[in-house]
Amino acid sequence: MTRSAQFALLGEDDDHEDEQLWALCEAAENLFADPPAPVRRRYELLGCALEDPFEDGRNLLALQELDRHGEAHREGWYLQDVRILGSRPCARDLTLLDVTVEAVRAENQARYPQRRPLSAGFLLTGAESEVLGRCRDLAEVVPPEDPPPHTVRLLGCTPYGPLRALLEGGRKQRLSYRVLQALDADGARLALLGHPDIVGSEPSPRGPGRYDMTVHMDPVPPVAADIWPLWHAGRPAEPNGWARFDTVGRDHWLGIALEHHDREAADRAAGATYHLDGRDVTDEAGFLCALGEAMNGPGGYFGRNPSGVDDALRGRFGVTSPFTLVWHDHAVARRSLGTMPLTARPRSFSEILAHLREKGLAVVLA
Repeated sequence: MTRSAQFALLGEDDDHEDEQLWALCEAAENLFADPPAPVRRRYELLGCALEDPFEDGRNLLALQELDRHGEAHREGWYLQDVRILGSRPCARDLTLLDVTVEAVRAENQARYPQRRPLSAGFLLTGAESEVLGRCRDLAEVVPPEDPPPHTVRLLGCTPYGPLRALLEGGRKQRLSYRVLQALDADGARLALLGHPDIVGSEPSPRGPGRYDMTVHMDPVPPVAADIWPLWHAGRPAEPNGWARFDTVGRDHWLGIALEHHDREAADRAAGATYHLDGRDVTDEAGFLCALGEAMNGPGGYFGRNPSGVDDALRGRFGVTSPFTLVWHDHAVARRSLGTMPLTARPRSFSEILAHLREKGLAVVLA
């Protein structure tokens, strides 16, 4: 791996089983930008039988296809930041409801949930997989225009395998799965950046056998340019490096911390006591950064969201449950967490505390 490479483009092998290196690139142009505002869409959930009153401001609503026997398939289709705009009796069955919602369609999924012939509709579940009800169909009301794709230039790329064959004209089949990574000083993966779609290429002036490629992908938040140097030589040696950043930066920090987590290290024994530095826990991402460092030291990881924390508690993340967590300066989080925006809100201090205790942890507030 060349020392000058800052980015790696990976894809699947021809058997779609393993990742393989497709290109090493020296630089990128227009990589950083603030993301466009999420496109809010209006949907009709048709013919619904709801378990409980449908709550407004849900973080997540999943639609799982029902087969003709009413059994749900595990794979779901997701809406985020859901607002309820209204409901009315279903015209086809007055015992059911048609519910109008406004939401953000989750990324990297089909525009519409797929249904097989004779499907009975969809099972509706929430962020914790709780069953909310069932509906017979879904319709989007006047789909808005999607924002134009963000264009990035990958410069001085040395291609390998199927990408080289494609760029040199020896392969006609379009390449499918792709993932772009930032590299650290040793050429190891620093951060996962996204899934670019290659839309153009030409020989690069940076050297023979190299190409400059034009790709469409989601932009990387500008704050990442300030975070990467802190990890360029490996995990940071001092704690709280994340504290200076906003919520977007802290979430990006968590992604890098996950990349650097050693899954092969043995978990420490249950029953230990860990200390969480709560001085900078002003948002949920800050809590997760502080929790990771309480469990696994500077730059440590112990979940990027509630389900990630649940996974970490099952093992292979350095700690065996149950244990005692001493939350120092907890009053900072009590004041800061859980403010209510227009749609879905971050978890409050009391909700985070209840979640930890529900998982069997002894939490001491200090």
